[in-house]
Amino acid sequence: MKFNITLDRDEDGVWVVECPSIPGCISQGKTREEAIENIQEAIQACLEVRAEKGLPLTVETRQVEVAI
Repeated sequence: MKFNITLDRDEDGVWVVECPSIPGCISQGKTREEAIENIQEAIQACLEVRAEKGLPLTVETRQVEVAI
């Protein structure tokens, strides 16, 4: 399965990564590459837990346009 993720650096320079389609699926890393590896593991773990609890694996995400 393929998932969209978001990457952002916090004030300490740590990369924070999140999978918006899986509630609470967040990880981090010292480098962008480490953060991506960590979110892949977190996604796998989140999917396993959600399946065990009988929860939907993902929630719907969409893109919307906002004029600035």
